[in-house]
Amino acid sequence: MSATRPDLDSLARQFARDGAVVVRGLFSADEIDLVRAGIEVNLAEPGALAAVASPADDRGRFFEDFCNWSRIGQYERFIRTSRAAEAAGRLMGASQVRLYHDHLLVKEPGTRQPTPWHQDQPYYNIDGFQNCSMWLPVDPVPEASSLRFVAGSHLGPWLMPRSFMTHESRWFPQGSLADLPDIDADPAAHRVICWALAPGDAIFFHMLALHSAAGSETRRRVLSVRFLGDDIVHAPRRWRTSPEFPGLVNELPAGAAMDHPLFPVLWRATD
Repeated sequence: MSATRPDLDSLARQFARDGAVVVRGLFSADEIDLVRAGIEVNLAEPGALAAVASPADDRGRFFEDFCNWSRIGQYERFIRTSRAAEAAGRLMGASQVRLYHDHLLVKEPGTRQPTPWHQDQPYYNIDGFQNCSMWLPVDPVPEASSLRFVAGSHLGPWLMPRSFMTHESRWFPQGSLADLPDIDADPAAHRVICWALAPGDAIFFHMLALHSAAGSETRRRVLSVRFLGDDIVHAPRRWRTSPEFPGLVNELPAGAAMDHPLFPVLWRATD
């Protein structure tokens, strides 16, 4: 079965407005099988950055891992050969797309641990606006356990990043960024968007878009791939970023384009 050809031009306008879109049927069954096989390799052989992001008394388990594309062949093949980077580039309006990193997120059946409201970019070592993350499930995801977004929140401001389980501000100095609003306490004050997904569908979102997710009663295996556009530059931090790129500050100065083997170019607008 082949993937469909979604109207990315129309979706790009929605991405610019809302900061998040769902792209239906972008990937074929064979591509989803490839990602699913890579996820199972990743679960059997966790990487150095793997972590369990749920408490010991959780009925399920929330497992995360980062930066495994160079050691898991299925991930690399999918990232380099699928339409993921092209879709990201066209949604961003970029002239070229670099890989930033891959991020595995698995919520096993019965996981209660939510993913709290947050923006991704404050946890990272990059500055610039032209960026995009893809959230690709290989299992059906009901709306109740899918990502939720505050539409338009990618336009700013940056908000204080906190650790998900203890809510500590370990990154930017306390008071240097505003705290997140209590979105769930006043949902009518925000335009929250969310979609149920079938395998082959993917959500693409800006790294500043406020998003969250509940736990999951069913198995929810997701490969997220982060992409960088034209204006992204290296922004070394004084703290540990998520993920961390050890030694990068010695090879790529602050303010430099992300021209490094860790971040290969995947697509150009002329391709």
